[in-house]
Amino acid sequence: MKQYTVKEIEALLPELEGESDPRWEMLRCDERKSVQALLARFVKQKEREKAARQRWEELMRYERELYAAGIERIAGIDEAGRGPLAGPVVAAAVILPKDAYLPGLDDSKRLTPAKREALFAQIEECAVAIGVGIVSAAEIDEWNIYEATKQAMAKAVAALSPSPEHLLVDAMTVPCVLPQQRLIKGDANSASIAAASIIAKVTRDRWMHELDRRYPQYGFARHMGYGTPEHLAAIRRYGVTDEHRRSFAPVREALGVQS
Repeated sequence: MKQYTVKEIEALLPELEGESDPRWEMLRCDERKSVQALLARFVKQKEREKAARQRWEELMRYERELYAAGIERIAGIDEAGRGPLAGPVVAAAVILPKDAYLPGLDDSKRLTPAKREALFAQIEECAVAIGVGIVSAAEIDEWNIYEATKQAMAKAVAALSPSPEHLLVDAMTVPCVLPQQRLIKGDANSASIAAASIIAKVTRDRWMHELDRRYPQYGFARHMGYGTPEHLAAIRRYGVTDEHRRSFAPVREALGVQS
């Protein structure tokens, strides 16, 4: 049987129908180190693709149950920024198409910034609709963070066009009339919520990078507004900006304000 060049093998591998293909056995018997290294990389890539597909199917189980019930437009809802001492709380709502496939999609907290940015672009390209709701630090101080988060979610849902028929929400209830399902750790268990978590996180991170340009002394691009020692020291030294949440205890304490 013909001995293929390494370039020919690279072109051939995607055509093989599996290990039952007689050409696969021929390649396995090829003693050239370059060929064996190529086969090993190919096998690992196929294993990664299989794992990604299995993970996707796990993430789609709630959506598929709703599709089977005749519901077409399902919005996943999640937020970013409940815990920081500065910046807004941002919520996102995402409706994915039924045939969507976003390998690598997961809870935004499990992903690197680069992977979140890449998936953000993919979600924007394939989504049926994306809605974003932003509630400012001043509104958080006025309402409290829990109520502000609900309002951000309601804004995100209202921004969707077309409107959803059903909501899948990460651990909260959205104040609206739409039927909804509250999922604990929804961003790790639903594709729609995971997509929303990425949209919310990337949107908020970009906001904080802009704040870093406006207020470079606070280090917002490094800590994203969270209560790190660096951030608390900056508050004590420079005071607070309009983007700080004065109702949060660490901010009051850093300013020497009694509860």
